[in-house]
Amino acid sequence: MNKRLYRSTTNKMVAGVCGGIGEYFNVDPTLIRLAWVFLSMPLAIAGGIVAYGLAALIIPIED
Repeated sequence: MNKRLYRSTTNKMVAGVCGGIGEYFNVDPTLIRLAWVFLSMPLAIAGGIVAYGLAALIIPIED
């Protein structure tokens, strides 16, 4: 069975991107959210928001 990346419908704060990434890698989604915030800081936050928005558009919703 192939693993597929989906946005989470149960583990979501905004669009479920970090929850889906956490489920895909079997990691706590809170750690993914924290990593996203810290990695977005050098991009002046706006880059992280744009990247999250693009991920929310590209990654399909979990069935």
